[in-house]
Amino acid sequence: MGNVEVEDNVFWGAQTQRSLNNFRIGNIRMPQQMIMALAIVKKSAAYTNAQLGVLSENKKDLIAKVCDEIIQGKCFEDFPLLVWQTGSGTQTNMNVNEVIANRAEILNGGNLNNATKYISANDDVNKSQSTNDVFPTAMRIAFYKMIVERTIPALEQLKTTFAQKKQAFAHIIKIGRTHLMDATPLRLGDEFSAYESQMDFGIQALKNSLVHLQQLPIGGTAVGTGLNTPKGYDKLVVDYINQFSGHQFYAANNKYEGMATHDAFVETSSALKQIAISLTKIANDIRLLSSGPRCGLGELNIPQNEPGSSIMPGKVNPTQCEAMTMVSAQIVGNDTTIAFAAMQGHLQLNVFMPVIAYNALQSAELLAECCHSFNKNCIEGIEANTENIEKHLQESLMLVTALNPHIGYYNAAKIAQYAFANKLTLKEAALKLNLLTAEEFDEWVQPDKMV
Repeated sequence: MGNVEVEDNVFWGAQTQRSLNNFRIGNIRMPQQMIMALAIVKKSAAYTNAQLGVLSENKKDLIAKVCDEIIQGKCFEDFPLLVWQTGSGTQTNMNVNEVIANRAEILNGGNLNNATKYISANDDVNKSQSTNDVFPTAMRIAFYKMIVERTIPALEQLKTTFAQKKQAFAHIIKIGRTHLMDATPLRLGDEFSAYESQMDFGIQALKNSLVHLQQLPIGGTAVGTGLNTPKGYDKLVVDYINQFSGHQFYAANNKYEGMATHDAFVETSSALKQIAISLTKIANDIRLLSSGPRCGLGELNIPQNEPGSSIMPGKVNPTQCEAMTMVSAQIVGNDTTIAFAAMQGHLQLNVFMPVIAYNALQSAELLAECCHSFNKNCIEGIEANTENIEKHLQESLMLVTALNPHIGYYNAAKIAQYAFANKLTLKEAALKLNLLTAEEFDEWVQPDKMV
């Protein structure tokens, strides 16, 4: 394709440079987690190729040494390519191949100006591989590691805090609300038990989705047939991936599915979306219940973390709830992008891999970090405003529901409507309408017996 100029002080090569020249789109670089996962694959492939006799031990050691540096988060400056490039990720795969080859050349005593390199980016670093099986494998490794190492622990921590609040608030009876209108009583602990349960179901859905994500198509090479791989390569390379990643993956039984589709990402992203929807409901509840502090519901006191207004002194806003709902909106949007991208598999390959990887990793990372923030800066510090809770409970007209079995729905409705129209308590309205005695009212309308 002719010559291309590459600066002397960089470790990438011609194919990386061509991508830099041809895809000047935005400023979002390929996520570092993807680069590290690719390095795990390259190291595992080198060990496998050496064990199967198609790569020398010395080349294997040099490749592995550079991969270890990348896995440790070093030399990220060598990977400048953007997300918006070829949909197969070929340029990023070659970026990694070129950097490993050139850094290995220096380790072997050579220099970057040698016309012939001791280690070839294509023939050695990429041996027994194709971008078409390497990139989706790295996507799965990076996404799985993020979820297991960061997202799930953050969700579990938040769930634990909800469980603690459920216990702490178990004795507090408050008025319930449906349609944002007064309803019958429940315990404040019951309200928080719903949040704990939502988190539990979400975590379980996320864990269930990981089974598909653990199936790696590595060894399928170009179209899934395994062309140019030595016998036994696929299972052995996955064994090394497990060793170097610290997680359990499996060689996909059907590599065609793992390369031509990304249904695994649809499944896991959908679980993240489910959790985002749950957290939106929870965050909205908390900001409603803490609204005020004097002219709203004011049943919860949330931590006062920072000033809420540049003009209104002393104002404090539910900012952690706002952050959580914004992150949730982003996750739902990312899921839509992933779903659309996953529809674009044509024949033996889906060429929307970089955008799927970027959105999936962003969702998992944002959810982990936002849950930590929400838990630490909001949920842990929530306190019940028992004075307001009791006031709202006693003023509620829906306590009248307890009278249904005794005087019937329609008579009970008369009491509620009369009390509301005449600004009376339920008891006062019941007595004026001569529907029951004071003693009967006190016996039958007891909030603690309605929960």
